[in-house]
Amino acid sequence: MKIHVLLKPGAKEQTIEQSNGIFRVSVRSQAKENEANSELIDVLSDYFKVAKSRVSITSGFNSRNKIVEILPRTT
Repeated sequence: MKIHVLLKPGAKEQTIEQSNGIFRVSVRSQAKENEANSELIDVLSDYFKVAKSRVSITSGFNSRNKIVEILPRTT
């Protein structure tokens, strides 16, 4: 499954909101040295209850607008 994510780095708390097919994700980490992207993967893996290795940023690596692919859990 691919989702559209609008990332907000440097927030006071982690939040995930979904509206109109877009996930708005706030993370505490700053957008430097891949910290915000790593935290985004952590947050989404917890939210969708999949391993971190099942979540990857496919587009927008250096942007706040991203496309993230989440592979389903394996049994």
